Amino acid sequence: MELFRSEEMQLIQIIVPAEAAHATVTALGEVGLVQFRDLNPDRSAFHRTYANQVKRCDEMLRKLRFFGEQTHKAGLVNVPRSDLEDRSGTDLDELEHKMDLLEGELLSITKNTDSLKKAHSELVELQLVLEKAGGFFQDARVRDASQGLGGSSGRASSASKMQISGGSGLLGGATGRDTEIGESLLGGDTNANHSRSNSRSFSEYEQPERHVQDPHAVRLGFITATVLTHKAQSFERVLFRATRGNMFLKQSPIEGKVEDPKTGDRVEKTVVVVFFAGERARGKILKITTAFGANRYPFPDDVGRQRQMNAEVTQRLIELQSTLEASVRHRNSILTKIGQKYDHWLATVRKEKATYHTLNSFSIDVTRKCLVAEGWCPVSGKDAVRAALLLANLNSSAQMGTVFQPLPTRNEPPTYYKTNKVTEVFQGIVEAYGIARYREVNPAVFTIVTFPFLFAVMFGDFGHGVLMLVCAVYMVLKEKSLKTQKLNEIVQMGFDGRYVILLMSLFSIYTGLLYNECFSVPMNLFGASKFACDPNDATSNSTCVSASKTGLVPNGSPYFAGIDPVWHGTKTELPFLNSLKMKMSILMGVTQMSLGIFMSLLNFLHAKDWLSIWCEFVPQVIFLGSLFGYLSVLIVAKWVTPGCTTDLYHVMIYMFLSPGNADCQGEGVGGSPGCPENVMFPGQGGFQVLLVLAAFAAVPVMLFPKPYFLKKRHEQRLGRGGAYAVLGTRESEHGSDDEGGGGGSSVSGAGGGGAPTSTFDYGDAVVHQLIHTIEFVLGAVSNTASYLRLWALSLAHAQLSAVFWDRVFMASIRTGSPVAMVVGFAVWATATVGVLMGMESLSAFLHALRLHWVEYQNKFYKGDGHKFAPFSFDDLLRVPFE
Repeated sequence: MELFRSEEMQLIQIIVPAEAAHATVTALGEVGLVQFRDLNPDRSAFHRTYANQVKRCDEMLRKLRFFGEQTHKAGLVNVPRSDLEDRSGTDLDELEHKMDLLEGELLSITKNTDSLKKAHSELVELQLVLEKAGGFFQDARVRDASQGLGGSSGRASSASKMQISGGSGLLGGATGRDTEIGESLLGGDTNANHSRSNSRSFSEYEQPERHVQDPHAVRLGFITATVLTHKAQSFERVLFRATRGNMFLKQSPIEGKVEDPKTGDRVEKTVVVVFFAGERARGKILKITTAFGANRYPFPDDVGRQRQMNAEVTQRLIELQSTLEASVRHRNSILTKIGQKYDHWLATVRKEKATYHTLNSFSIDVTRKCLVAEGWCPVSGKDAVRAALLLANLNSSAQMGTVFQPLPTRNEPPTYYKTNKVTEVFQGIVEAYGIARYREVNPAVFTIVTFPFLFAVMFGDFGHGVLMLVCAVYMVLKEKSLKTQKLNEIVQMGFDGRYVILLMSLFSIYTGLLYNECFSVPMNLFGASKFACDPNDATSNSTCVSASKTGLVPNGSPYFAGIDPVWHGTKTELPFLNSLKMKMSILMGVTQMSLGIFMSLLNFLHAKDWLSIWCEFVPQVIFLGSLFGYLSVLIVAKWVTPGCTTDLYHVMIYMFLSPGNADCQGEGVGGSPGCPENVMFPGQGGFQVLLVLAAFAAVPVMLFPKPYFLKKRHEQRLGRGGAYAVLGTRESEHGSDDEGGGGGSSVSGAGGGGAPTSTFDYGDAVVHQLIHTIEFVLGAVSNTASYLRLWALSLAHAQLSAVFWDRVFMASIRTGSPVAMVVGFAVWATATVGVLMGMESLSAFLHALRLHWVEYQNKFYKGDGHKFAPFSFDDLLRVPFE
């Protein structure tokens, strides 16, 4: 069984000609069976041989990341991929040159497109300013016209002394040059790709009419701008305080959102017109406008020039829109071409970077012009590695062949298991606790069965199991399509464990049949019940009143399979199920813990660690068997003995408090036995005394002999000069010494082997063994009690399901109202899916996980190894590129 122990590994050395190094590493990456060792640990990444090539690949990856960002920004997420280039190799130099040209062209187009978008946004805002601000002045003219021409010559005289000047002309705006189409109105960069327009510039509309002014006239100015809507109120308050009320502000919100020229975000804005008088007020308003990020725009005060300016802005928007669309089409065409080859380019560059990164771990022999590599390789994969090396050497036309040879070592090899898509997830559950030591027994072999079974013991229900099975079958059938989709984190976790869910659902259906429950409703699938109503009861054919008084009477043979459904709904249902499931939990716990102890025997036999077999395995079996093994036998004996009323609690307690007194002799009336029903076989008292003595005797056997024999073995090794043999060797944490016992320097619980060393601390060995012994003795009690969670969660799941069925769904049906039935069913279905299928399944999963990690694996599993991590392109490309 290849999954029972990890693959045999071997340290290999590869000597590659320099001209064939790149092709060799690439071929080994395709095979994915070699884990290279770093032979240059003292050299930094910047001083290694192929550091420049790695930097080059990093730069290419940066460009690819830029291409991906631009594609995502443009909304081209479903670009069809082309696999025409996947069949042939891509030259890295040619690819780098092509990417340089594409990046330069894309940067230029992106810059021009951004400038065009900015100019377009400015023109849109200017058009809105012309509409909104023009509306302010038009309303003022209408009000003036409504008041009539006569009335007060004084008003006309005072009005003749007041002149309104265009805001930008007074504020020293952009005058003296023409503003081109697409040019930034806010002082940004101009668009060099646009031809100049012969239309009038906006600055012409900003100049006030030339006429001789009265020196006594009051000269007013105004500013038109757009400000963020949520800042409009603050903007007005600050202006009012800064000018001490010597200003007048009109504002009008813009319907909908507009694109901000500065940021490119779509925001809500408001058009404001600020009237003021004086140069000091102008300076303050300019500073405040800049501080609030408002965009200022020119606005002529003449109606004719306003209309002409609005017409020119509209014409410019049309021209700019067509130019912008052409630029976007050109950019999208380039991004589409890039997107068709993006995956292939990305895979190529990532492979090249990984190849050069691996080459940096090689040792270079300059005199022979070759590279030396060391790494771990499975023994079963050596033929594939040799074939890849030979093919790479031939393709590179190297003058010298590639040397492939094994190296002797005492270092611990990495752990490697060959898994498939079904066993991989169970192996992941085990390795979440820790990576197995090299050639250590793998718990995943039995976990494939025991994990879903223990889950089903706690979750067992036929209906809930069917719902889970439907979900698991859907994920298995849609496996290929779901793999290509980007799922959220929770759904991805469920999809990765789809085969675990499949097995858990099948076992839940099985245990649901044994419990005879479907959504807490009893099922009668296996024939008639063993119990029936008393024939002497007059109501035996209707209500059976005697069932709640004298009880049912036996009728025929026991129920064929599972729990008799007649127990459901009776007053004795809960005590009966509690007793049954509690004893069942103890049996399952003792069985699995015993399996873990026997798995440790397999580890000791593999390491030929006879000392640990006699000083750990044997006393552990005696201790666990004398106490809880005996309890398990009594449970089964009570089940198979008709009419047995033995109190097993009393038996186990008196086994220690009163050894040999199985029937409570002297505690009855007149000195008679007080509990004769507790005697299940002749000689039970003496046998229990023997078991107690054996359990107590096993504790010192686990504690003292092993450190003593390790000390003696170390002294013998020193006496024959064994300490000198250590020089030049490497310590091993997995192998055993030539005597076949535990290693002299190893104080591990296995005692198993380590390379002989010249140091040995007897005190450390005693303390370590003491901790190990106490852990097992106390754990034998606490771990057995821990398995009672199987009983507790199974009972809780059944009772919670019954509450939802009886108190929600059936209660709504009893009302007779169709609306209440629909509502009741909806609430019941929601509770079933959300609470029972969601929360309860997660709870049962976590408890099953704890039982395997703590109660089962700690009996034999060390979990302090390191995983085999080969140089593999397949594993590399599975990791998402960020």
